[in-house]
Amino acid sequence: MTSPVLFGLDRLLTDPTLRAPLAGRRVALLAHPASVTRNLDHALDALAACPEITLSAAFGPQHGLRGDKQDNMVESPDYLDPQLGIPVFSLYGEVRRPTDAMMASFDVLLVDLQDLGCRIYTFITTLRYVLEAAAKHGKTVWVLDRPNPAGRPVEGLRLREGWESFVGAGSLPMRHGLTMGELGHWFIATLGLQLEYRVIQMQGWQPEAAPGYGWPEERAWINPSPNAANLSMARAYAGTVMLEGATLSEGRGTTRPLELFGAPDIEARAVIAKMRALAPHWLAGCVLREIWFEPTFHKHVGKLCAGVQIHVETAHYDHAAFRPWRLQALAFKAIRQLYPAYPLWRDFGYEYEHERLAIDLINGSPLLREWVDDAAATPDDLDVLTLADEASWRAERAAFLLYS
Repeated sequence: MTSPVLFGLDRLLTDPTLRAPLAGRRVALLAHPASVTRNLDHALDALAACPEITLSAAFGPQHGLRGDKQDNMVESPDYLDPQLGIPVFSLYGEVRRPTDAMMASFDVLLVDLQDLGCRIYTFITTLRYVLEAAAKHGKTVWVLDRPNPAGRPVEGLRLREGWESFVGAGSLPMRHGLTMGELGHWFIATLGLQLEYRVIQMQGWQPEAAPGYGWPEERAWINPSPNAANLSMARAYAGTVMLEGATLSEGRGTTRPLELFGAPDIEARAVIAKMRALAPHWLAGCVLREIWFEPTFHKHVGKLCAGVQIHVETAHYDHAAFRPWRLQALAFKAIRQLYPAYPLWRDFGYEYEHERLAIDLINGSPLLREWVDDAAATPDDLDVLTLADEASWRAERAAFLLYS
């Protein structure tokens, strides 16, 4: 019988020798709703039950410790935990970087955040910010590691210098293929940080193992954020997240957010046909299906939208072939060719940025948008830029891989 996969939290709870260095130190936890044990107990409750651990504070990232904030740019307040009587500080409220007072509340910060393996997912930016603050204040950070559910594949343009933001923590490609623990090592090395840092590694995680290819089939999926509803979303997200910078709906207000796209004024069947005509090799590893949906909130609320669902369930999924970033880029290109004057790019304040277009912040440069809008630009032209970025990132990240 195959041994169960143990996440970092599970190992910390079951191995007293791992917990021993925490005795006599004030411990804080940075977590969200997916920070659970194999038995689905929340990390805050499980750690509070360990007699040698003194919890002094907790932190919540975007969407909050409880994960109750539905949309982007909906802030969470600080509050007092009613069961434990400890402060819960928001890192997505009045501040996104921990304050001096917050840092004074603990000696060791345990980071237990389920990531999606995509640069724009803000939990990795929060990890960077707490590492920088810990280096400044002489604090210790441990990452209780969890799987990258998108696995090891690398895809997308790397963020260009000067394009850092809350959705762009560093010069990563859109799909980076690292775990949170590995990312912590990369941040420390690239930023030149000095601090006590430790990763409580997973046991038995095999990122290339079928059928999950990053996500162990035996583990329940808990939404790390409200619209991260399942593994299919995690697989598609490195592409569909770009829809946040477009006028097309990404399916918020439906039961399958960030697995689909559409709008009231496009013909989905024509979009799919154009995508296949432009670059059929970019559509490998999945099945595209024409659909209709009516969002109950967010973009195009209450309007019937023609759309496309990206199916990456086991029967329709080829892990090595699927390239979600290129797929979504191709959808934009198809719409631009079918409807040259279509108002594709959404101009609004995005993650506290008001001067630069959201689509450019999401991609870490204007390069993707410029390629879509250039009528003469071909899929091969985008590949020339992207393949070089992907190769350089694979070479750079090799030193930080903790799991084979």
